[in-house]
Amino acid sequence: MKLFRVTISAVFIAFGAASAYGQSVCLPLPRLLTTMPMGGRIGTQVEIAVTSEFTDDSSEIHFSHSGLTAVPRIDGTGLQETDTFLVTIAADVPPGLYEARMMTRLGISSSRIFSVGVLTEVVRKNPNLSPATAMPLELNSVCNATTTPLAVDFYTFEARKGQRIVCQCAAGGIDSKLKPVLILADSAGRELFVERRGGMLDFVAPSDGTYSLKLHDLLFQGGPAYFYRLVLEDLLPEVVAQKHPSTLAVNSFSWPPMNLPADSAIKEIEPNTLHSQAQKISLPCDLAGNFFPAADVDTFEFTAMQGDVWWVEVASERLGVPTDPSILVQKITGEGDTEQRSDVAEFSDIPSPLKPSSNGYSYDGPPYEAGSADILGKLEIKETGTYRLQLRDLFGGTRSDPRNIYRLIIRKASPDFAVVAWSLHMELRNGDRSALSKPIALRGGSTVAIEVVAIRRDGFDGEIQLVLDGLPEGVIASGLTIPKNMSRGIMLVTAKENAPRSLHNASFTGRATLDGVTFSRPCRLASMAWPVRDASQEIPSPRLLVDVPVSVSGVELAPLSLAASKSDIVECTAGEKLTIPLTLTRRGEFSGTIMQLKTLGNGFEQSPGFDVPLTSDTCQAVIDLEQMKTSPGDYTIAFYGTAVSKYQYNPTFVSATEKERMKAQDEATTRAVEAKDLIEKASAASAQTKEIAQKAAESAVAREKLASAALAKAVQRAKKASEQAQPSDIADIIVSQPIVIRVLPALIAPEKKP
Repeated sequence: MKLFRVTISAVFIAFGAASAYGQSVCLPLPRLLTTMPMGGRIGTQVEIAVTSEFTDDSSEIHFSHSGLTAVPRIDGTGLQETDTFLVTIAADVPPGLYEARMMTRLGISSSRIFSVGVLTEVVRKNPNLSPATAMPLELNSVCNATTTPLAVDFYTFEARKGQRIVCQCAAGGIDSKLKPVLILADSAGRELFVERRGGMLDFVAPSDGTYSLKLHDLLFQGGPAYFYRLVLEDLLPEVVAQKHPSTLAVNSFSWPPMNLPADSAIKEIEPNTLHSQAQKISLPCDLAGNFFPAADVDTFEFTAMQGDVWWVEVASERLGVPTDPSILVQKITGEGDTEQRSDVAEFSDIPSPLKPSSNGYSYDGPPYEAGSADILGKLEIKETGTYRLQLRDLFGGTRSDPRNIYRLIIRKASPDFAVVAWSLHMELRNGDRSALSKPIALRGGSTVAIEVVAIRRDGFDGEIQLVLDGLPEGVIASGLTIPKNMSRGIMLVTAKENAPRSLHNASFTGRATLDGVTFSRPCRLASMAWPVRDASQEIPSPRLLVDVPVSVSGVELAPLSLAASKSDIVECTAGEKLTIPLTLTRRGEFSGTIMQLKTLGNGFEQSPGFDVPLTSDTCQAVIDLEQMKTSPGDYTIAFYGTAVSKYQYNPTFVSATEKERMKAQDEATTRAVEAKDLIEKASAASAQTKEIAQKAAESAVAREKLASAALAKAVQRAKKASEQAQPSDIADIIVSQPIVIRVLPALIAPEKKP
């Protein structure tokens, strides 16, 4: 299948390089950026401060678990705060990671991880940038903080001789941009251990005393986005230290296979590095091991019969460790000094289902990587005999870390698939490589395209239907099938123009039929952890989400809607030219007069692009079915392209905030006059009434300060609203509503009689 991707090259040509480089990409979508703290203890209430963009006055936070609830904090004036919430963590919420999102005027925001655990939680309040200001920590606690640019955070804790202490810094696994460096030192300042890879410091205290921890970013960066959770525990020697929960990389969607037990049936037994030490196994097998020590090669030996076909799968990178597994299978003949080995098969990476971007993230390909450094391959046995499998980590030459685990599965074919999806991204020119988080937050009248890719397992080559259920009122979804032997499909999600404001957790699945049996597999959503507007300066960090929320604004409409003029099925005959009348519904102004459209949908992707006028209410698409060699059958397609709208963000908010500012100004003026009057009266009061008058004056001054603070906040809000509402050129993907086409067989003319 040819990989189509929205490009704005034509936009650059049409409007000139200078203006194009200055325009924004993607209409505003709400994004939750940070929370402080980033988690809490089970059964407690936590006050969190949030930062966000395009969320206006949102007073709702939604979590992916119903046992987590939030309400806005009430300030000193009795008003709800929009950036501080009280989060209640129910006693039955399991420890782990949950998605936190804000429900806003534009719909649901992007998510931020919220951690729930069993340890005491603290938040660093004061700077601790020197040994003199080091923050004392209690054992078995979690400290929430952020790093400071060009600085080091200092902590201290007490430990007894022989006490086992485990310290770890959760950062990238909870959406932080921080790459932590942890340094442990004794009371004399001598450095004992250093951890630069985000792992654990696991040590036994050599003596009683005060120990210090130094923490900084690898490149000494800092700020609100460089947050962390510093976990400090004392554990018994026999207890296995548990890593802080972490989000999953996008490529982990293809693991595990369905119905795989949680634990492997057998374990790797060392030593098994040399050929003479090969561990004997029988097939099929499910084996767990680790790449340890450095340069470890794990060797396994088995017997196989001619004609056997086995599928070999290794999970390691997909388990969250920095490895690159490689397998060599050899046939063994003879023994001892006469042993001979001949190569049978080599296995390495699981290839990306889509053409990867040439720069690795978001220039001319998808900003997500669905392939993996893990292994999935077919082993065909040509001769009966003894075979030896060598498994190694190509990155493991100098690494000696027992946490670099793997799981090796050798099985008979069990055809299956796994699917993952993300909102369609633009392919952009140099200098503007946006990789944005795109929650499924629909404007009325909009259609969004969600790209879906599949990893096929054990030879499965069937068609995969895409299904999105549990949608809000007024929202429909149409899955453009992943065809047989292909790896890419599209899910179209459309909100009617009058769809009400709502939020639903949807169910996203891929469905296929094998040997007459239909089965479903969950489809995970992937998203950017952070909006990266110029990926030439910052590499995006995408991850999997745990749920699929779909929302409708109910307030704002799409600048442009595109649909077939008739909602009926479009019928045509194979070999003809198909004409589809289209209707454009414009709700604003656009830069330029032409938009080029391409086609989504199996059997129609090769259709040439065509231009439509942005100044007209109607146009038509013409598709040459003979040129496309389109077979008879039913198809669902959509047209898509890029338009640059002159967008104005929430202009009504400007007048609302200005009214608030004027009201706050009146209140501040009133309180100032009141305070001045009572202060003068207190000065002139007699000895008998002076104390009462002074208290009244003090209360008035306090009210004046509150009113002044409220005014400052109102002024800031009005200024921000005015700035955001300034018209700007924004390029965005325009997708038509789905169009159903029925291609009928061509009529065969009767043969002429001689």
